[in-house]
Amino acid sequence: MKIVSFTVALFCSGFFTAQAKQDNIKQKNIEEVVVIGKKPTVESKADRTVFNVANSSILAGNTTWDVLRMTPLVSIDSNDVVKAEGESVTVYINDRKSIFTGKELKEYLQTIPAENLLKIEVITSPSAKYETTGEVINIVLKKLTNEGIKGSATFNNSQNAKNSQYSNLNINYHKRSFTQSLTGSYNDNSRISKNESENLLYASNAVTKIDTESTELGKMPSFSSASELELDEKNTIGLILEFAQNNRNTFSNTIANNSINNSIQYSYLQDQNLSGYNRNLGNNIFYKYYDKEKNKILDINAGFNYDSTADTNDHILYFSNNPIPTGNRIIANNENREYYLKADYSQNLGKSNIAFEGGGKMDFRNNAIPYQYSNLTDNEFIFDGNRSNDFHYTENLNALYVNFSKTFFKKLETRIGLRYESIHFKIRQTVGNVEKTDSYGTFLPSLLLKYSFSENYTVSATYNHNLWRPWYSEFNPFLLPNDDGNFYRGNLDLQPNPSDRVGLKLGLFKKYFISANYSFTDQDYWDSYIIENGNTISMPANFNGKSERYSLNFNTNQSFLKNKLSVNLNFGLNYSDNSNFNQRNNLEIENYITNFNGSSNISYTNLFNKDINFNAWIGVFSENNGNTFNNKPNVFHNMSVTKIFKELGLETTLRLVNPFAKLKFDNTTYAPIGTFRTKSELDYHGFSFSIVKRFGNQKVKENTKTEVEKESGGGK
Repeated sequence: MKIVSFTVALFCSGFFTAQAKQDNIKQKNIEEVVVIGKKPTVESKADRTVFNVANSSILAGNTTWDVLRMTPLVSIDSNDVVKAEGESVTVYINDRKSIFTGKELKEYLQTIPAENLLKIEVITSPSAKYETTGEVINIVLKKLTNEGIKGSATFNNSQNAKNSQYSNLNINYHKRSFTQSLTGSYNDNSRISKNESENLLYASNAVTKIDTESTELGKMPSFSSASELELDEKNTIGLILEFAQNNRNTFSNTIANNSINNSIQYSYLQDQNLSGYNRNLGNNIFYKYYDKEKNKILDINAGFNYDSTADTNDHILYFSNNPIPTGNRIIANNENREYYLKADYSQNLGKSNIAFEGGGKMDFRNNAIPYQYSNLTDNEFIFDGNRSNDFHYTENLNALYVNFSKTFFKKLETRIGLRYESIHFKIRQTVGNVEKTDSYGTFLPSLLLKYSFSENYTVSATYNHNLWRPWYSEFNPFLLPNDDGNFYRGNLDLQPNPSDRVGLKLGLFKKYFISANYSFTDQDYWDSYIIENGNTISMPANFNGKSERYSLNFNTNQSFLKNKLSVNLNFGLNYSDNSNFNQRNNLEIENYITNFNGSSNISYTNLFNKDINFNAWIGVFSENNGNTFNNKPNVFHNMSVTKIFKELGLETTLRLVNPFAKLKFDNTTYAPIGTFRTKSELDYHGFSFSIVKRFGNQKVKENTKTEVEKESGGGK
């Protein structure tokens, strides 16, 4: 406690006693002036936007998930679904595809300290190399280049409605041709969330109002190891190992009432309690061949990923018209396995100045989701064999791709790509002896053109055809109770969602970028609702009909005061035409929707010349997806001040998280049977204090694109 108090005193003293001074540099016999260029915080390229966060003050005490939330073009909804420009994304880490989505992805990225980040790439027009259903977010980590040991230790305390702690230890070792990185972290989180739901059924004019307050407790240890050995100047082998476990407990209380024409029909209370854990294991072994003179790269990856869930979830219901409580207990023991082999090769073709890139991947998945169901009878949970279930999903995905790139007249850059994916999957459910087998192949073309009128004027055009496939758990027909008293189940008949996207981007003076995009789809699947045996059930359903989206975005990054002050602004205007979609699915929604998205990141380095860094970020997002629409924009904002003590190798950061308003979401889902509105208030409102202690040589390497491909490791 004395160390923390001393650090706080130093931090405050350094901040409040600092006085503004003009730079005063005196040097005799100046023979040469060297100007060192600094990468802008945000770079806009033809196919991607790059968020350069290395050495930024926003890293201190944060996790990769926290920084991802502040990345330009990126939005995250109340269900932890990550999107870019309102489109679905696939997340890569060092060009290695993550197996996680939603809350699992959040938990995984929370195990990676932000201190390890070099940059985050939002690839809006990915090449055929990437296995994705839309856009790509590539998280690039730092690489050690100097001899010896370096590292850091981070301690963070966050105060929202509940107190949470986070700590990690980062050790990196580099000696000649061998590099070893070790990271261990521990996260002790406490979160509170509140939800208000209002469900209206057209047929009976019945309205159900539901208020739920939930508390989630999680203790998450994690460990990762990355080893790399350069056999010679051209050949490298490596091994990545990862482990994380989230020991969690959630409990919630729900109060609800049902009325028809403002007349109360019944009410109920529900108590929910879950305890268990999620465990993730992963490994990747890779070989790389890189001939710098001939610009040949061969990258071979093989790996295995395993994640499991074991928990017990109790629900007890008290109805006003039934004196006897009812309820259920569900015991889950889910296991998911993935095995993959991938190869990528690139080189220039002779003297034609054509760059060739090609490769392929084999991926095998085996997912088992058994649920043991028990009913509450006479205050005891009695096993129900008719409701218990064992769901299995197996999948084999094979892919081949080629990319050709060439520059004409030193002004016109071109890239054309084609990816072919073939999938075969089998679904088996023991209850009812239900089985389904399906297979299909898909061609996914892509195109990029960029013309440079001069250094200050560029224009680019892109095209991508994408295919969104259902996630394996979305097929599971097992009826699961929700925490609000309603139910959820999957749909065996879900179909994949094809979509097309065309984009134009204009670059002016390397600082101003204007992009226009058009995307459309003729079929999709979204969450809908049905009534069955008096229960309200949400489930994914197929929707036919054309949906068109137009977007206009403006981005600029400005530097002032000798590059000390950096300001990034991003504005987006989206217009959706869902007239055909709504008509064909009998949805009472507005046919034409316009919404605004924007974000700004402001940072000041070395404030008052006292090694004080300031950062502020604000984002405003309105997400409309299929049959679900925002009623109010979502507003995120935070600010931080970091004091650096260079001689001590110490950094202290005070961060305010959404200090002026709590994080809220307000969405309405439209279904043929009615409307379902949900208002959520998340526990993302408070402050945090972080201490980072660095040791060793902190020099890092900022990889070029080619070097990232050579050194990143991992399977796509």
